[in-house]
Amino acid sequence: MLSFILRRLGTMALTMLCLTLIVFFLINLGPNLKKLAISQTEMHTSAEQLESWLVNHGYRQNFFVRYGQWLGVLPKQPITDPATGKPAQRFSFCNDPTEPKFSGVLQGDFGCSTKFKTTVAAKLFPALGATGLLMFWVLAVMVPISLLIGILAGMREGSRTDRTLSVASIASTATPEYVSGVIFTVIFASWLGWLNGSAASASQGLTFYNFTLPVMTLAIYGIGYIARMTRASMVEVMTQQYIRTARLKGLSFGSVVVKHALRNALIAPFTVIMLQFPWLLTGVVIVEVMFRYQGFGYTLVEAAGNNDIDLLLGCSLVSVFIVLITQLISDVGYAFLNPRIRVQ
Repeated sequence: MLSFILRRLGTMALTMLCLTLIVFFLINLGPNLKKLAISQTEMHTSAEQLESWLVNHGYRQNFFVRYGQWLGVLPKQPITDPATGKPAQRFSFCNDPTEPKFSGVLQGDFGCSTKFKTTVAAKLFPALGATGLLMFWVLAVMVPISLLIGILAGMREGSRTDRTLSVASIASTATPEYVSGVIFTVIFASWLGWLNGSAASASQGLTFYNFTLPVMTLAIYGIGYIARMTRASMVEVMTQQYIRTARLKGLSFGSVVVKHALRNALIAPFTVIMLQFPWLLTGVVIVEVMFRYQGFGYTLVEAAGNNDIDLLLGCSLVSVFIVLITQLISDVGYAFLNPRIRVQ
């Protein structure tokens, strides 16, 4: 198992290197750099002045040199102050070095946010914390409910309970977040007035009033998907020979389900649950913007809309890391749940 994890970690590192190189190239294309220069100067600045701004702030250096500096494998160079000719910080609102220094991702320096006028770490990590809190409550609601629905539906295939829960699961899965979010807002915020249609105040303090709608919107989609997978796995397990043998020995139906069927039935849903983490990262982009919740998704949209290059790179790095690490945890957990995988 240890050698497997080490091999996967090596693959993860190589994958992150390749993906970040691609993202770095796309973000630093000419039109994006021009938009960044315009946003940091004035709309009617001449082309020569825009080019001068890009040169003075280091955006016209060799592509691979800039990528190496961002990673931290090459020393980050200070810029030259055009007025004095002396070394100066690239941006005054960041801790950029005034002399050559290794200061990149490997050293914990993710760069400067030109939109929020601060370091990327100062903006990104609090946003990740806010999104992590949202994801925790979504999973706390979504996982138990979906597993319960799937188990109840799969215990007696073809029954009225199975058909009712299956229809409800399909309906929730077929409803995207931006539709369910609007529906919940209209019903619970506008008509009934029970909940707040904006979660902007949740960053100062979570309450049932301001946090329920984004949690409901994200959870309702995942509940149906996980419930369907759990039901399919439960139906397959309940037809196995060892379940019939347990029933013939006189064990009660509930005992057979809890002691024999449940563990095997949860193998497939476990993988699906772990894959919800990457999905939640994309889902929160819609939900956080809709409910004005200032988390990772909201920050990503702001960075993309304002050509905030370093912040976009930081968001991309975090997204790739979360996708890869959840896949690793899924594979390891699957091996512990399924003895046949361990033997192989």
